Amino acid sequence: MTSITELFISNAYAEGAPVAQDGGIMSFLPLIALLAVFYFLILRPQQKRAKEHKAMMEALQKGDEIVTLGGVMGKVTKVGDEIVAVEVADNVVVQVQKAAVQNVLPKGTIKSI
Repeated sequence: MTSITELFISNAYAEGAPVAQDGGIMSFLPLIALLAVFYFLILRPQQKRAKEHKAMMEALQKGDEIVTLGGVMGKVTKVGDEIVAVEVADNVVVQVQKAAVQNVLPKGTIKSI
């Protein structure tokens, strides 16, 4: 049974042209290279930063000077499992999540500012 498209459109065959049959790994090589570039430029550095941030959060202790993701600078007064108490001014203590701590500053940084 022939379809309507076969009646109106005939197939064009090239005479003597070699038939390409390189369906091996060479056809997947650009995809493999793209995935490797994606892994080394995006995923691996992101995993490294996440591991460093987790280690920093676990190493928080009383007396550390920190900066939160919101830009608030303060001194750690109490460390809990998920919450950190941060003194931002005299007798002003704010509680933030550990994940919101962006950076640990060297001691004496807040007084020098």
